[in-house]
Amino acid sequence: MTNNTTAADGRTAAPRLDFAKAAPKAFKALIGFDAAARDGLDPALVELVQIRASLLNGCAYCLHMHTSDARKAGEDEARLHMIGVWREARTFFTEKEQAALALTEAVTLVARDGVPDDVYARAARHFDEAELARLIALILTINTWNRIALSTAKTAGEDERTAAH
Repeated sequence: MTNNTTAADGRTAAPRLDFAKAAPKAFKALIGFDAAARDGLDPALVELVQIRASLLNGCAYCLHMHTSDARKAGEDEARLHMIGVWREARTFFTEKEQAALALTEAVTLVARDGVPDDVYARAARHFDEAELARLIALILTINTWNRIALSTAKTAGEDERTAAH
């Protein structure tokens, strides 16, 4: 599906294609990877990671989805407001959450500085090897979801997870 309607800034005003329908095998594989990544991780931590990566990537679609999920799960509204400035709002987050947020930033922005040894070591102090591997996988999946949503021009505020694919 091609959409010729563009917003004032030149970007497409409506979704460009339905990724799940256009690439069902890739979509299903990513769903499986995402589920395996989050398995055994604290659900609140999962949402914090997904929100931080979505903020860094400028993905309004995923940011709306994951802040909504966090609220439904009982996340504190003040913490949601502080995710973008977590370093200045350390008292809102545990040491483990801070380590996960730092790793999220490093992996999301990997082209800038790689993943610094101190960031990795900090995360390794709070997560055992299997948890750390799943945390990295989670960061990879949200970055992939962000890129799919951004490249296909998903509309923030819509949640297509409930739609049958």
